[in-house]
Amino acid sequence: MKENPLLKVQTFGQSIWLDYLSRQMIVSGELARMVKEDGLRGVTSNPAIFDKAIGDSNDYDDIIHTLAGKGKNIEEIYQAITVNDIQQAADVFRPLYEKSDGKHGFVSLEVNPHLARDTEATLGEARRLWGALDRPNVFIKVPATIEGLPAISRLISEGINVNVTLLFGLPRYRKVAEAYIAGMEARASRGERLDRIASVASFFLSRIDVLVDLKLQKRMQEGGFMGESAKSLHGQVAIASAREAYQIFKEIFHGERFRSLAEKGARTQHVLWASTSTKNPDYADVKYVEPLIGSETINTLPRETIDAYRDHGNPARRLEEGLDEARNVLKRLPEFGINIDEVTRQLEDEGIEKFNKPYDSLMKTLEERRGQVIKHM
Repeated sequence: MKENPLLKVQTFGQSIWLDYLSRQMIVSGELARMVKEDGLRGVTSNPAIFDKAIGDSNDYDDIIHTLAGKGKNIEEIYQAITVNDIQQAADVFRPLYEKSDGKHGFVSLEVNPHLARDTEATLGEARRLWGALDRPNVFIKVPATIEGLPAISRLISEGINVNVTLLFGLPRYRKVAEAYIAGMEARASRGERLDRIASVASFFLSRIDVLVDLKLQKRMQEGGFMGESAKSLHGQVAIASAREAYQIFKEIFHGERFRSLAEKGARTQHVLWASTSTKNPDYADVKYVEPLIGSETINTLPRETIDAYRDHGNPARRLEEGLDEARNVLKRLPEFGINIDEVTRQLEDEGIEKFNKPYDSLMKTLEERRGQVIKHM
């Protein structure tokens, strides 16, 4: 029998997580099966995922009915549902978490996306969710906005695991890594334990290509030398950014400043590749998997990409291949009027809105179902 490529990825130091979660997956045993057969080491969730899981099924009708009958409002119902699902998923992963000494087996829950520009509100929400979840193997997802950076440091200093989300740009990634280190240094200065604090930095990829490719296509249509030059960059920018991000990771977390923390038990903040489904049908369905396999990294994949990689993945350590070419791709973007910092700022703004919309949609769904229950009481 052919070896499962998802399992083979582990031999190169990368963990595969699932970018999806539903109650049906948990109660049916599908999640546990993927842990066993595919080597799944974690799960990420977000408002869009819960909107789909709750809005497209009747799996949550009973709990909505029960909570509505008790007079709970929609925010309380939302928290009860999401916290319960994350807790159950975390319990599926708990044996892996314990066996790996806390290195693997994490499940992530996001703060309300409407708080992305509010440091203090993000802190309050993250602390509340961490307390409600009451599991050591969970992450609270906090956006990598300017306002999110101080929240990341303070949460880490308080011993709360953080998955830094909505990360697009390389300069911002440096600040995210520094925020994590600052939080760990604050703990160390108080003589507190560092060895069980975990964090990942989730670098969003395919959305970079979607936006940059549109800009490059305009130049490609002009033809000539510039058109051909633009074509050579088409679909290359996200992978190039990821490769450069990994070099920053190595520089920071294998450098002198972090070494003193590592000697006290601190763990590196692994880079996590997110937004890895292929948006362009002309690209390979494993485009954001194959080139990005490297040690101390994570790739969180939607179910369709998991299935595709299981079927025809070809794992190898490729993350540090073509580094000069990757840097040249990023260096050449200004030739075509593309400012990558402006691109990533736009993607951050759009990313917040893309999470706000499904969150609001889910609140509307819960309000409707809650209203139906109250109407028939």
